[in-house]
Amino acid sequence: MEAAADALSPYLEGSFAFFGHSMGALISFELARLLRREHRPLPVHLFLSGRSAPNKIKRESSTYNLPEAEFIEELRRLKGTPQEVLDHPELMAMLGPILRADFEICETYEYVPEPPLECPITAFGGVLDQHVTRERIEGWREHTSSSFALRMFPGDHFFIHQSAPMMLQMIAQVLGGVP
Repeated sequence: MEAAADALSPYLEGSFAFFGHSMGALISFELARLLRREHRPLPVHLFLSGRSAPNKIKRESSTYNLPEAEFIEELRRLKGTPQEVLDHPELMAMLGPILRADFEICETYEYVPEPPLECPITAFGGVLDQHVTRERIEGWREHTSSSFALRMFPGDHFFIHQSAPMMLQMIAQVLGGVP
């Protein structure tokens, strides 16, 4: 996380916001907390999408360490990796370790309580997402001492693909009020 904060430092002047979907939501949240601990500029808003609040994560069986055939089958079930990639052994040989590392980060993440962030949080979710339910997304409310909004969209975990224009419009409206 420190490397990400250092790499972003030149861009963290003036007003800025973080957006993250799924693992990106977790990264955005932890990055904001790191910036606060280091007394660096903070985002004016966090937009967190497709991720349960860190204190509401339900531990399930691990995906990252499944045998290859089972791992690929789980990727198919999740519908987040294009079929063309899953059907191409050479691509999977390159992307498989990256995908496994992403799953490992999410599946082994340990939440450490800290005071709520001072910036507003807007959380997005898919009404058909069976793993990241409205109630789990609602938990983000506990992580801000400022305002909180929850917006649900049609679709599953990857609602973001169909709902991007509406989400971008909402984000622009929220940030339009930021000096």
